[in-house]
Amino acid sequence: MKFSYKFSDAIHLLAYLDIYQNGDLSSRRIADSIEANPSVVRNLMRDLKKAGLILTHQGSATPSLAKQPAKISLYDIYTAVDINHDLIHVDPNTNPACIVGGNIQTTLQDAYDRIQQAAFNEMKAISLQDIIDGILNNQQRSL
Repeated sequence: MKFSYKFSDAIHLLAYLDIYQNGDLSSRRIADSIEANPSVVRNLMRDLKKAGLILTHQGSATPSLAKQPAKISLYDIYTAVDINHDLIHVDPNTNPACIVGGNIQTTLQDAYDRIQQAAFNEMKAISLQDIIDGILNNQQRSL
Protein backbone atom coordinates (compact mmCIF):
# COMPACT_ATOMS: atom_id res chain seq x y z
CA MET A 1 0.00 0.00 0.00
CA LYS A 2 1.33 3.40 -0.97
CA PHE A 3 0.93 6.25 1.49
CA SER A 4 0.77 9.94 0.68
CA TYR A 5 2.41 12.32 3.11
CA LYS A 6 0.99 15.45 1.47
CA PHE A 7 -1.40 16.17 4.34
CA SER A 8 1.32 15.81 6.96
CA ASP A 9 3.74 17.83 4.83
CA ALA A 10 1.16 20.59 4.32
CA ILE A 11 0.64 20.87 8.09
CA HIS A 12 4.44 20.89 8.53
CA LEU A 13 4.79 23.65 5.94
CA LEU A 14 2.11 25.84 7.55
CA ALA A 15 3.55 25.37 11.04
CA TYR A 16 6.99 26.24 9.65
CA LEU A 17 5.62 29.47 8.11
CA ASP A 18 4.24 30.54 11.47
CA ILE A 19 7.14 29.47 13.69
CA TYR A 20 9.82 30.86 11.36
CA GLN A 21 7.83 33.81 10.00
CA ASN A 22 10.84 36.12 10.36
CA GLY A 23 13.34 33.63 8.96
CA ASP A 24 14.26 32.05 5.63
CA LEU A 25 10.97 30.91 4.08
CA SER A 26 12.36 29.73 0.76
CA SER A 27 11.02 26.47 -0.64
CA ARG A 28 14.54 25.04 -0.31
CA ARG A 29 14.72 25.83 3.43
CA ILE A 30 11.22 24.46 4.07
CA ALA A 31 12.07 21.38 1.99
CA ASP A 32 15.12 20.81 4.20
CA SER A 33 12.82 20.71 7.24
CA ILE A 34 10.37 18.33 5.57
CA GLU A 35 13.22 16.36 3.98
CA ALA A 36 11.62 16.65 0.57
CA ASN A 37 12.42 18.18 -2.78
CA PRO A 38 11.72 21.94 -3.06
CA SER A 39 9.32 21.16 -5.92
CA VAL A 40 7.16 19.21 -3.43
CA VAL A 41 7.01 22.33 -1.24
CA ARG A 42 6.15 24.56 -4.20
CA ASN A 43 3.33 22.20 -5.24
CA LEU A 44 1.95 22.18 -1.70
CA MET A 45 2.19 25.97 -1.59
CA ARG A 46 0.22 26.13 -4.82
CA ASP A 47 -2.55 24.00 -3.29
CA LEU A 48 -2.54 25.98 -0.04
CA LYS A 49 -2.62 29.30 -1.86
CA LYS A 50 -5.49 28.15 -4.07
CA ALA A 51 -7.41 27.20 -0.89
CA GLY A 52 -6.77 30.64 0.62
CA LEU A 53 -4.57 29.36 3.44
CA ILE A 54 -1.33 31.13 2.46
CA LEU A 55 -0.26 34.27 0.66
CA THR A 56 2.70 34.26 -1.71
CA HIS A 57 4.41 36.96 -3.73
CA GLN A 58 5.94 36.31 -7.15
CA GLY A 59 9.72 36.52 -7.06
CA SER A 60 9.90 36.78 -3.27
CA ALA A 61 10.44 34.00 -0.73
CA THR A 62 8.01 35.53 1.77
CA PRO A 63 5.01 33.21 2.01
CA SER A 64 2.74 33.79 4.98
CA LEU A 65 -0.42 32.42 6.52
CA ALA A 66 -3.55 34.03 5.12
CA LYS A 67 -5.39 33.53 8.44
CA GLN A 68 -4.49 33.21 12.08
CA PRO A 69 -3.41 29.62 12.89
CA ALA A 70 -6.34 29.26 15.30
CA LYS A 71 -8.71 29.83 12.37
CA ILE A 72 -7.19 27.11 10.17
CA SER A 73 -8.46 23.62 10.94
CA LEU A 74 -6.79 20.38 9.99
CA TYR A 75 -9.86 19.75 7.85
CA ASP A 76 -9.18 23.00 5.94
CA ILE A 77 -5.65 21.78 5.25
CA TYR A 78 -6.79 18.26 4.39
CA THR A 79 -9.26 19.50 1.78
CA ALA A 80 -6.69 21.92 0.36
CA VAL A 81 -4.11 19.33 -0.64
CA ASP A 82 -4.42 17.44 -3.90
CA ILE A 83 -4.93 13.86 -2.66
CA ASN A 84 -7.57 11.16 -2.66
CA HIS A 85 -9.81 12.37 0.15
CA ASP A 86 -11.24 8.97 1.08
CA LEU A 87 -9.61 7.87 4.31
CA ILE A 88 -10.44 4.20 3.97
CA HIS A 89 -11.34 2.16 0.93
CA VAL A 90 -13.54 -0.84 0.22
CA ASP A 91 -12.05 -3.56 -1.98
CA PRO A 92 -14.06 -3.35 -5.23
CA ASN A 93 -13.03 -6.85 -6.33
CA THR A 94 -15.12 -9.34 -4.40
CA ASN A 95 -17.01 -12.41 -5.60
CA PRO A 96 -20.64 -11.39 -6.22
CA ALA A 97 -21.72 -15.07 -6.17
CA CYS A 98 -20.70 -15.31 -2.49
CA ILE A 99 -23.09 -14.01 0.17
CA VAL A 100 -20.21 -12.10 1.80
CA GLY A 101 -18.52 -10.97 -1.41
CA GLY A 102 -21.82 -9.88 -2.92
CA ASN A 103 -22.87 -7.75 0.04
CA ILE A 104 -19.72 -6.61 1.81
CA GLN A 105 -19.07 -3.55 -0.36
CA THR A 106 -22.33 -1.73 0.38
CA THR A 107 -22.28 -2.71 4.04
CA LEU A 108 -18.67 -1.62 4.54
CA GLN A 109 -19.15 1.60 2.59
CA ASP A 110 -21.95 2.65 4.94
CA ALA A 111 -19.73 1.96 7.96
CA TYR A 112 -16.73 3.63 6.35
CA ASP A 113 -18.78 6.74 5.58
CA ARG A 114 -19.68 7.04 9.28
CA ILE A 115 -16.05 6.55 10.31
CA GLN A 116 -14.85 9.11 7.78
CA GLN A 117 -17.40 11.69 8.93
CA ALA A 118 -16.29 11.22 12.54
CA ALA A 119 -12.66 11.71 11.47
CA PHE A 120 -13.57 14.86 9.53
CA ASN A 121 -15.40 16.24 12.57
CA GLU A 122 -12.25 15.69 14.66
CA MET A 123 -10.13 17.40 11.99
CA LYS A 124 -12.48 20.39 12.14
CA ALA A 125 -11.96 20.59 15.92
CA ILE A 126 -8.15 20.68 15.75
CA SER A 127 -6.52 23.92 14.63
CA LEU A 128 -3.13 24.65 13.17
CA GLN A 129 -2.53 26.61 16.39
CA ASP A 130 -3.03 23.39 18.38
CA ILE A 131 -0.31 21.75 16.26
CA ILE A 132 2.04 24.73 16.59
CA ASP A 133 1.52 24.77 20.37
CA GLY A 134 2.28 21.04 20.49
CA ILE A 135 5.49 21.53 18.48
CA LEU A 136 6.68 24.34 20.74
CA ASN A 137 5.71 22.48 23.93
CA ASN A 138 7.59 19.37 22.77
CA GLN A 139 10.61 21.55 21.97
CA GLN A 140 10.54 23.05 25.47
CA ARG A 141 10.36 19.58 27.07
CA SER A 142 13.36 18.38 25.09
CA LEU A 143 15.59 21.26 26.24
